[in-house]
Amino acid sequence: MLGICRGRRKFLAASLTVLFVPAITWIYLFAGSFEDGKPVSLPPLESQPHSPRYMASSQQERESLEVRMREVEEENRVLRKQLSLAQSRSPLHHRGNHSKTFSMEEGTGDSESLRAGIVAGNSSECGQQPAVEKCETIHVAIVCAGYNASRDVVTLVKSVLFHRRNPLHFHLIADAIAKQILATLFQTWMVPAVRIDFYDADELKSEVSWIPNKHYSGIYGLMKLVLTKTLPSNLERVIVLDTDITFATDIAELWAVFHKFKGQQVLGLVENQSDWYLGNLWKNHRPWPALGRGYNTGVILLLLDKLRKMKWEQMWRLTAERELMSMLSTSLADQDIFNAVIKQNPFLVYQLPCFWNVQLSDHTRSEQCYRDVSDLKVIHWNSPKKLRVKNKHVEFFRNLYLTFLEYDGNLLRRELFGCPSEADVNSENLQKQLSELDEDDLCYEFRRERFTVHRTHLYFLHYEYEHASDNTDVTLVAQLSMDRLQMLEAICKHWEGPISLALYLSDAEAQQFLRYAQGSEVLMSRHNVGYHIVYKEGQFYPVNLLRNVAMKHISTPYMFLSDIDFLPMYGLYEYLRKSVIQLDLANTKKALIVPAFETLRYRLSFPKSKAELLSMLDMGTLFTFRYHVWTKGHAPTNFAKWRTATTPYRVEWEADFEPYVVVRKDCPEYDRRFVGFGWNKVAHIMELDAQEYEFTVLPNAYMIHMPHAPSFDITKFRSNKQYRVCLKTLKEEFQQDMSRHYGFAALKYLTAENNS
Repeated sequence: MLGICRGRRKFLAASLTVLFVPAITWIYLFAGSFEDGKPVSLPPLESQPHSPRYMASSQQERESLEVRMREVEEENRVLRKQLSLAQSRSPLHHRGNHSKTFSMEEGTGDSESLRAGIVAGNSSECGQQPAVEKCETIHVAIVCAGYNASRDVVTLVKSVLFHRRNPLHFHLIADAIAKQILATLFQTWMVPAVRIDFYDADELKSEVSWIPNKHYSGIYGLMKLVLTKTLPSNLERVIVLDTDITFATDIAELWAVFHKFKGQQVLGLVENQSDWYLGNLWKNHRPWPALGRGYNTGVILLLLDKLRKMKWEQMWRLTAERELMSMLSTSLADQDIFNAVIKQNPFLVYQLPCFWNVQLSDHTRSEQCYRDVSDLKVIHWNSPKKLRVKNKHVEFFRNLYLTFLEYDGNLLRRELFGCPSEADVNSENLQKQLSELDEDDLCYEFRRERFTVHRTHLYFLHYEYEHASDNTDVTLVAQLSMDRLQMLEAICKHWEGPISLALYLSDAEAQQFLRYAQGSEVLMSRHNVGYHIVYKEGQFYPVNLLRNVAMKHISTPYMFLSDIDFLPMYGLYEYLRKSVIQLDLANTKKALIVPAFETLRYRLSFPKSKAELLSMLDMGTLFTFRYHVWTKGHAPTNFAKWRTATTPYRVEWEADFEPYVVVRKDCPEYDRRFVGFGWNKVAHIMELDAQEYEFTVLPNAYMIHMPHAPSFDITKFRSNKQYRVCLKTLKEEFQQDMSRHYGFAALKYLTAENNS
């Protein structure tokens, strides 16, 4: 009774304060505009004296008045929130909450209160706790292994970045595959105020490998148990997330919940939203011990410093050893062990409101949470079926997930104003390079593209490669955009060896590609194809950047530098492997030329031999590549000699030569200044010649270019005079760079260009 009276007195005091403070404030301000009982007239600014002293004094008074007004408004806002909080804690409100199935602790449902740092514990106290500081770093830990999980992490991170207003520090416990993918992704993403640290998941396997686990997450699903040992000893608290999580709010709101922990509470968890731990899903269903419904570990708040003092490592190990004597294995990985520990030590857990982990598992009862909560915070796809899970509201949640899945990640490169960020060497170098460019230069956009950092997601699909014992393996290298996807299946049928592809796509197009690939039996049957997504940015097609990305991530000692519009002859892969040995490519600087032909027919009976190809050449079904529009590009191949050749023969470099070649993986990269259409391959072949590569034509190899609509870049080249002018300028600058780099020997390129 006494508590109720006190609550009413607080309510009345807050009400009176909110009513009277504004009135008193305005009386004070109104009175301040009188001097000696008479109102002071403030003439327009133009009529004021123009003496510096007067103007400075007037400006100072106005600023002082504005500051005082803001202070009064802030005081009123805080009082209104306290009043709102007092209303929400009335006995009637508490009675309404007790009728809910899942826990909805007081205060946590008000996003505005959380943003302001007004948080409450499990009691009815209404004190204002410390807020999440504006520039306070929020620490997030994620266990990630493999190709598919790496894609999921990107979507999770997008949803966090979209809402965040604080610096973030991600702690990624990753295997070698995920580390390679995500390290490159974040390095090229260049998001301000985001730090990434990696921890070797493979080194942690011995810590948990003794625990038999039936869950689809495998051994990595147990690694959240060892975070107290894995993460830095000076890290006091961390939010731990599964990869199949989507945020619908600012993660700072969840971070603020740490202030609610009391006593020995060290784990923040949401109650499990299925009947799994009740043991009644089927006959003889025997789950691990849990407190009631148990807790889901897809979202965990860990107080690491206290857990270490409690000897968490010893605690969970002893519990797991005891339970495994009867349970034999875990069914839900780390979640079973967490729940067994909590069953014995319920004081460890702080129960989060259900909206911090809305679980969409196969047997979920989460509807009883979101039926009552309009402001959902976190969606958890904790079913092996993921987006295909059966749920009558799954379409709503799927659309929320797809929003971030296809969201342009480049838009998340936004600064956190007012928060100093750590110096990033890559970012500083980029800004320095861009600042040296002349924005009034008519070719500025071309020059800028050379320094643009494109977000890159390596190995977008599962990749497996077994190294050849004879070290003769060759990877086909190519690049493409969305309008060339139809070529992938045909190339895979013609080339059985490894392939490295760089795809220039938007975030939405990357998901279209994923669906296309997953729906193709041909592509899904091939695991030796590396798909590397380079995300769209800028107005040009960065053809040479794409080639460099594909070249850099091959697993073989040799590579065949092709284009996506070409189909290699059947058996070319094995033929090239034999040629590598025959021509001693390992110990010599050679570029093996695969002669290029073309057809104008969309339907072609592909020649199965050189003799059949020559017959089609004679009949006019096939032509030497670009003979009618760009003869110089392939004329040095000497097709007349090739017709009768039975052994490899050497040819000399000539101006504008751009054959398709097989080289060692250590060959020079393509020059990034050339984008879109024109001179991108010519410059590369010129550099090979400058480095004294020997060009050798293979007598029994060929490739055929398939017809397609003109690309957007070639259309711009043909229709835009400035485009052609800039390309000519870039060519001249490249030749000058060659002369400076290679000296007297490179003068022939200038001479050849002038004579051509």
